[in-house]
Amino acid sequence: MKNNRSKTNLHKVKFCSFLFPILVLGMLVLFFQNGYSQAHSTDAPAVDSQMQAAIIDSVAKALKEVYVFPDVAGKMADLVHDNLKAGEYKKTTNLTEFTEALTRDLQKVSRDRHLRVRALPPRQPNEPAKLSPEEEKKRRLAELRADNFGFKKVEILPGNIGYVDFRYFADASLGGATAIAVMNFLAHTEALIFDLRQNGGGSPSMIQLMSSYLFEEPVHLNNFYIRKSDTLKQFWTQSWVEGPRMTTIPVYVLTSSYTFSGAEEFTYNLKNLKRGTIIGEATGGGAHPVEFRTFENLNVGMSLPFGRAVNPITGTNWEGTGVEPDIKVPADEALTVAQIEAIKKLIENPQNEPRKPQLEWVLKYLEVQRNPVKLSEKVLKDYVGVYGPRKIWVEKGTLFYKRENRPKYKLTPMGDDTFIVEGLDYFRLRFKRNQSGAVTEIIGLYNNGETDSHQRTGK
Repeated sequence: MKNNRSKTNLHKVKFCSFLFPILVLGMLVLFFQNGYSQAHSTDAPAVDSQMQAAIIDSVAKALKEVYVFPDVAGKMADLVHDNLKAGEYKKTTNLTEFTEALTRDLQKVSRDRHLRVRALPPRQPNEPAKLSPEEEKKRRLAELRADNFGFKKVEILPGNIGYVDFRYFADASLGGATAIAVMNFLAHTEALIFDLRQNGGGSPSMIQLMSSYLFEEPVHLNNFYIRKSDTLKQFWTQSWVEGPRMTTIPVYVLTSSYTFSGAEEFTYNLKNLKRGTIIGEATGGGAHPVEFRTFENLNVGMSLPFGRAVNPITGTNWEGTGVEPDIKVPADEALTVAQIEAIKKLIENPQNEPRKPQLEWVLKYLEVQRNPVKLSEKVLKDYVGVYGPRKIWVEKGTLFYKRENRPKYKLTPMGDDTFIVEGLDYFRLRFKRNQSGAVTEIIGLYNNGETDSHQRTGK
């Protein structure tokens, strides 16, 4: 859907500083992306034509009141009302099937993946009829803590590349301390990879916090236009962060078709600010902030887009199109490609001249991961034998290496009779042949340039 459907003139829009609702977060991520624990059709409550009419009336009213594009809201309301009158929903006799049908019809008009109607999940045994706001906040905070606020993996990859895999942007008021710990742990890395391939969105406040570590001066990240109040909310990086900033190192963002909403905003911001290289697949295409409404008397919930992103550089957003990567590769290859790009950048940096052999060592490994070398079992048998304390053998089509009283390691071919020893990043093996082509010697290669060797002593 084109983002210029709203005729609002932005120069007339009021600016506001209200507490901005989340784009997609926690349980809402599940609601939007995965159907949010809807009862199976066989278990869902029955729904008659009177109930269908009541649900449609409630949904249509909410759309006309809040939905980001008023003209589209009217068209959606007209369509579902007309479908009801025409008997289009007669065959949907339970609540789950009916809400799924409603969602399909609403999205046919809007093309808005944030817009969904869902049957509320059944109440669990002994669950209170309704939690107070304070109780609900405590429950949600406990869930987020147990999930480490979405941060699944943080590590320093070979070559001093920082890597963080996180699945949503928790609100900074809740998950900010964890995010600060992550960014400080990675503060001395020389390149940074944000893995958003399984990130469904989240809070603009966390996007703002994490982005602030990547810029020296305050930078205008994004705006959100709110239709109902005719206001524009601006988001800028913070003038102060806890710990060092990483303002000059290369940044890479990994994406997939699952990357959605707030994760797309983070990606889109960095791309347009030329602060990050996007690697992977085009993202899902959801740029509208939402609120979650429940119609408890009808056992129905609704994710309702109430605004739209307005990027300060492009004047538009990623709604319906997604964010196109700078380097387009299948999602499962994105991490390796990002590491290769990062290592190449580090090798090009004159300051890294003393480290160049170690960086090239890492690069060769990554290039083999990207383009594996395949050898037949017949060729692999050329290397089989005993080389002093070292032994090489083939097991189920794979070459293995073992040194006396040490574990065995899988060998991955690199070409030119050289092999990666999987699990030993600092060590590789090269086999030497005589003039007739027979393997006669094994050479141990170390990433500091040292070598050792042993002659072949037997089978």
